[in-house]
Amino acid sequence: MNILITGAAGFIGSNLSKKLVNDHYVIGIDNFDPFYSRLIKDNNIEPLNSNPRFEFYETDILDSKFNKIIETNNIDIIFHLAGKAGVRPSIEDPVGYTKNNIEATVKLMELASQNSISDIVFASSSSVYGNNDKVPFSENDRVDFPISPYAATKKACELLTHTYAKTKDMRIAAMRFFTVYGPGQRPDLAINKFTRMIDEGTPIPFYGDGTTERDYTFIDDIVHGLENVMDWLLNQPRGTWDVFNLGESQTTSLSSLVTLIQNALGKKAIIDRQPMQLGDVQRTFADISKSKKTFGFNPKTKITEGIPLYVEYYKSQKEL
Repeated sequence: MNILITGAAGFIGSNLSKKLVNDHYVIGIDNFDPFYSRLIKDNNIEPLNSNPRFEFYETDILDSKFNKIIETNNIDIIFHLAGKAGVRPSIEDPVGYTKNNIEATVKLMELASQNSISDIVFASSSSVYGNNDKVPFSENDRVDFPISPYAATKKACELLTHTYAKTKDMRIAAMRFFTVYGPGQRPDLAINKFTRMIDEGTPIPFYGDGTTERDYTFIDDIVHGLENVMDWLLNQPRGTWDVFNLGESQTTSLSSLVTLIQNALGKKAIIDRQPMQLGDVQRTFADISKSKKTFGFNPKTKITEGIPLYVEYYKSQKEL
């Protein structure tokens, strides 16, 4: 099977590519958005470059080169993971997020439809839930009150993917990721950033009183969920659209997260207390009962295991 992965050099995209290339032919694209160092993305895909079942293109979905990739590669299914990431940066650049998330997604779906590609797995986000009072967050909850442009673009894309599934006879699954972490994760994310700063003896920015909670999801569990939803989607009737949570279904407070990293590093954090940031939510907490029932999603790595695994990876990278 020929699989296209957008955002293939990113954290989730590169890990998914490494898994799927064992059994399929993977076509990856990435525009190397300067949100963080290109070197990180180059390192992400370096192990794939010598694999004959992996082909990579540096391009943007909004570029005409992307049209030719869609038209000439006989693609069976698309994992659409590309997009501008980050809640706080989106507040400063809502136009850029709208263009790269919404406009690019519409173009991708239109090209897919025109080229008889009916199957798409779309990367949404737990950010769509906003400050949801009901926990855990269920796919049936109302998600009409995003508190960042990033979250708003993801909700908009969910609506657009639904429209394409119903009007173009496609099969689309929207996946709401809950704070993905693990080896190779983005440098702006808390676990990566805190680990580096604690190790270096730099004060870490500690927003609020430490009671904010996140449902941290290990990268291997996310990849497992994406593989399973692909198998499920390909066996559904045309016109199918659905949305699923991918999380660990447990929460960890900011204070507890810092303690776990301290213990794994064997170093004490220097805390720089700051007020809550605009766009941040109080908690995220995934109800994964639907994903379990529908395609056997079964996350295995708890945060108490995942943090030591990440710190071990971090130390190995320091030695290179």
